Amino acid sequence: MTEETLIAQLKLKNTAVFSQLIDLYQQKIFGTCISFVPNKEDAEDLVQEVFLEVYNSIHKFNEKSKLSTWIYRITTNKCLEFIRKKNTKKRSAFLKPLFGDDFTIDKTNYFTEFNHPGFLLENKELNETLFKAINCLPESQSIVFTLHKIDGKSYQEIAEITNKSLSSVESIMFRAKKNLQKRLYNYYKNEF
Repeated sequence: MTEETLIAQLKLKNTAVFSQLIDLYQQKIFGTCISFVPNKEDAEDLVQEVFLEVYNSIHKFNEKSKLSTWIYRITTNKCLEFIRKKNTKKRSAFLKPLFGDDFTIDKTNYFTEFNHPGFLLENKELNETLFKAINCLPESQSIVFTLHKIDGKSYQEIAEITNKSLSSVESIMFRAKKNLQKRLYNYYKNEF
């Protein structure tokens, strides 16, 4: 089935074709979700949310990009939305009365599971440290680094997913690597 036929059938709400789409993308989407949200149950919930969004929004797909790019864009947005909500719920009830609206959210303590299939690190503490360091990056750097280094996406694919130019993605990745080097160097320097 061509991508055009697939999209046309999805727009007609053909459940058999939608089931094929799930079979085709489920593991890939799970890999992306767990890259951003290394907690198995939350990642599984996000996969369901992604496919629900695809099913409900396929009529909005303008076919200017590949279907897979559009699905990964939804996935990335759902993951970031989830992280923002989780961090806000966790801290706003306590911090808002103390500091008003002017407080920053520490995103480092969310991650509970560090068994990402793309990271076969033997040392769980090292894995946890790496995910925390990635999560401390500015959002654009975290997205680009995660999609490239953990999910294995090319710079071109990331540019399409994030609606950024190729040179912008390369620049963001360069800054992300520098920031991670600095953060991890400081962490390990303080450990010894």
